[in-house]
Amino acid sequence: MAIVAGPGLLWMPSHQPDALIFDLDGTLWDTCTACARAWNQSLAALGIGGYSIQTEDIRQVAGLPHAACIAQVFAGLPADQQAALIAHTASSDLQAIRQWGGQLYPGVTEGLKTLSQHVPLFIVSNCQAGYIALFLAQEQLHDYVVDHLCWGDTNQSKAQNLTQIIARHQLKKAVYIGDTVGDAEAAADCGLPFWFASWGFGRPTRYDRSLSTFAEIQTLLTAL
Repeated sequence: MAIVAGPGLLWMPSHQPDALIFDLDGTLWDTCTACARAWNQSLAALGIGGYSIQTEDIRQVAGLPHAACIAQVFAGLPADQQAALIAHTASSDLQAIRQWGGQLYPGVTEGLKTLSQHVPLFIVSNCQAGYIALFLAQEQLHDYVVDHLCWGDTNQSKAQNLTQIIARHQLKKAVYIGDTVGDAEAAADCGLPFWFASWGFGRPTRYDRSLSTFAEIQTLLTAL
């Protein structure tokens, strides 16, 4: 029997995943407040005036590659200043998160621990290099995530990084779990089912399953 999922889509119970691949920001945690502080520190350090970055400014570009976030928020700056900000914020973000941390969404810690007992878990994100490793260290989740890849590691798109993870681990029926339109598009580009984390930043209209809580992931796996 088919379970009706996203608008116009069907999720078939016979499609038991052999892996779950997660986005990070907006799916597992929220670091927008810490990153807003970091960006303001970077602006001050570089002597760039005229901006005061708020949490919502970060949230509006969350999910884009780090360089694209800077380019969008600071579209009025010359290219050389944007490049300086890209480099400076790549490190100041990590420093701020070490100091102030991020906010895990409810159920993530126990959920990842439980899910890892049933299927291998991966993370693919558009963040800068070192960001996923910091997340795993900060939240003590190393033991539950098999592998990860991000834009900062490869300078490639999310779809390309998903493809690398799939090939590297010979995955046949992986599912991608994320929160943005870009996540949905990357999953579609790779032929992956997309499960929408509705607590996140984005509002995609095409998905195979909409999740209202992290715990629903385990419930769904059990039902398949």
